[in-house]
Amino acid sequence: MPKLQVNGIDLFYDIKGKGEPLLLIAGFLCDHAYWSLIMPSLISQYQVIRLDNRGMGRSSAPESPYSLKQMANDVAALLNHLAIDKVHLVGHSMGGQIAQELVLAHPEKVQSLMLLSSLAKGDGLFNSIIETWGELCANVDLKLYEKVVLPWIFTDSFYSVPGMIEGLIEFAIRYPFPPATHSLYHHSQAMLDFDTTDRLQKIHCPTLVLVGKQDILTPLKFSQQLAQGIPNAELVVLEGGGHGFLIESPDTVISAMLNFLWKLKPAYTL
Repeated sequence: MPKLQVNGIDLFYDIKGKGEPLLLIAGFLCDHAYWSLIMPSLISQYQVIRLDNRGMGRSSAPESPYSLKQMANDVAALLNHLAIDKVHLVGHSMGGQIAQELVLAHPEKVQSLMLLSSLAKGDGLFNSIIETWGELCANVDLKLYEKVVLPWIFTDSFYSVPGMIEGLIEFAIRYPFPPATHSLYHHSQAMLDFDTTDRLQKIHCPTLVLVGKQDILTPLKFSQQLAQGIPNAELVVLEGGGHGFLIESPDTVISAMLNFLWKLKPAYTL
């Protein structure tokens, strides 16, 4: 698995499949593995690039504070290293915030944009949750931390499946590349400082804004703000999904993503 030395860190990345480049950016508490359930459908049609954000997975975790602009610069440097001119760009939650910073700083690098369960700016409730998550990780073990976080991520229906949540917690505990507590703190602080509300109108690439109707962490109003602020953005609301719909309902998510990409094909194959 390759790593790139960039911006003072070792950045882990993974490439699979052939076709037009499609880059996936995961969110808070997640690394590249978060996309695993939709990967088979993507790599059959696209060259899929995943990375571990600084502070996560197999990328370096500096002690100094992070910013989402800094993480967007990490992604831009990766694209330069790979000699990829343009990508279809996908970001989930915090990854969607990083994606916004990337397309705003480097619009020439982005063919299309998909913002999943994301936001332009947090409100009081969201910021309180994220601030707590950033501080809590230094005070409890990983099992209890997951038990606190997961109710904000998954729906009651998902919790009702016997053993499902217990299995996810066990997976997190056994995962060989757990996040450092200082990384989660730095990520949370970076999210609190994030605000693109006055810059959304500068995003001009085709954009899909996708959210689960039952998302209580980044509720529908956040996606509506994105879709209203980004010129000609398309908003799709999934009836049965919560914030963790990439795990809870991956087939529905991949269907929406591929449908969006399919509609773009005539525009860039002429």
